[in-house]
Amino acid sequence: MRLARFLIFFLGAALAPLLLFSCADASEVGVNYGRLGNDLLDPESVVQLLMDNGITMVRMYDTNSTVLNAMANTGIKVMVMMPNGNIADAARSRSYALDWVRRNVAAYLPDTEINGLAVGNEVFEQAKNLTSKLLPAMINVQAALAKLGLDDAVKVTTPVAFDALREPSFPPSGARFRDDIAQSVMKPMLQFLQQTGSYLTINPYPFLALAKEPQNITLEFALGSYEPGVPDPNSGHVYHSLLDAMRDATFFAIENLTEPHMQTMASGSNAGQTDTVWTETGWPSRGQVNLGKKPPRDAETSSKADTIECPPATVANAKAYNNYVINRVLSGDTGTPRYPYIDMDVYIFALFNENEKGDGADDAERYFGLFYPDGTKVYDFDFQGTDAK
Repeated sequence: MRLARFLIFFLGAALAPLLLFSCADASEVGVNYGRLGNDLLDPESVVQLLMDNGITMVRMYDTNSTVLNAMANTGIKVMVMMPNGNIADAARSRSYALDWVRRNVAAYLPDTEINGLAVGNEVFEQAKNLTSKLLPAMINVQAALAKLGLDDAVKVTTPVAFDALREPSFPPSGARFRDDIAQSVMKPMLQFLQQTGSYLTINPYPFLALAKEPQNITLEFALGSYEPGVPDPNSGHVYHSLLDAMRDATFFAIENLTEPHMQTMASGSNAGQTDTVWTETGWPSRGQVNLGKKPPRDAETSSKADTIECPPATVANAKAYNNYVINRVLSGDTGTPRYPYIDMDVYIFALFNENEKGDGADDAERYFGLFYPDGTKVYDFDFQGTDAK
């Protein structure tokens, strides 16, 4: 069926941690703090904005010293990132990894509560030439943290994007990792994460699924409230949320790949379960979606065939989706049809509308923000446990 074909691509985002560890005591919701804008608030004002709105968990895309110093002594948990451009050197040299960790992580502890270190971002998607170097870099970064006595406080991970599962990926029970990375990268990476007590992170976007093939999926399914639901004919589970279908596809893919002793998920039980860390999910309030290869930043035009008008990118839909995610986490209703008791840590993408992202003023990448650059809300939301009006 066409719905199944459509989900093949987008469920590729679904890689989550089904390992013998836990990264938190309860589900938490935070934000991605990107800074690709020339009109954003200064970091100290951003910290005040976070605190005023009850946001206590932040993911960064670098280790900017001004931002990390502003986060000091606030109680805000911070996940920092080693950029893709540093991965090759970190894979090559343990001394390079040690020096990088000493300067970019250890220097800010304990005042700034850095609790996660992402090695790269969406490497399989954004920097395929680094695929073979990703795990060696993670291993060397982990060794550096251990040498500095920080490996218990700071966990090493890597966010994974949409291309990690092979076709087909729907129904969720049939999800598998792509052949080119399953045995060579994903299996040893999962073993590494299990051994170090860490977690795998992923970036699922139901919005992009809807934008890609709106004729094959309903808006309600992408927003998390589809009736009567989409059945998995093999497992018998019924999915009312595309996000949950992505999550369960993740779990089935890992179960299929890992050894029996690593298959810690037990349906109907919390035994061995872990919090799921979704490092990016969100919905833009306006704009178009570029579905093809992005042209260089200095390109004057882009192919019309590679962009689509995107009626789902509205303030109302962005508000509905992000409040759906936030309120599920805060209410504790974080399970999936397959694993009703699993936690769900998540970072909403993103904190601000960023005017230097994407390929022009109409690119939806610029409009994922919860806030406008001046700190006013794009729409109502609430990180403190009550429904936004």
